[in-house]
Amino acid sequence: MDTKVLHLISYGLYIVCSKKGDSINGQIANTVIQVSSEPPRISVCINKQNLTHEFIQDSKVFTASIISQDAPLKLIGEFGFKSGREVNKFEGYKYKADETGAPVVLDSCLGYLEARVIDSMDVGTHTIFIGDLVAAETIAQGEPMTYAYYHLIKRGTTPKTAPSYHKD
Repeated sequence: MDTKVLHLISYGLYIVCSKKGDSINGQIANTVIQVSSEPPRISVCINKQNLTHEFIQDSKVFTASIISQDAPLKLIGEFGFKSGREVNKFEGYKYKADETGAPVVLDSCLGYLEARVIDSMDVGTHTIFIGDLVAAETIAQGEPMTYAYYHLIKRGTTPKTAPSYHKD
């Protein structure tokens, strides 16, 4: 089987955040999708080892900030390759709490979606969280970063905990 064909699936890049008590965390994800329009629902797939997974399971809320194509690799590195167990990923970045109290990253992002979890599905190494949209806002104009752009133009890499990670 040629699993490299999976690299042809189109994705965007997002900073998915959540909270647990007074603590906040966020991570890069490429698996945010709209699943219905009435009611408006989105889903995200998160690795069970990630701190964000623990926070979403606990609080039942998540946000997804849509990363701009001109975002610096430093932002992706901070939220995508470091652990919130070891560093404060939000230090030096603008963010706000909206409807659910979960953080929304504003730097280098075009807009955000905010959801309350209504269901989840165990899919092995990951959980798919499905949420009702409770807030959404456009915060800047520009092009959203796609996973293809991140790899081809930015020369970015994929962490082992990503659902799209493949040993080449």
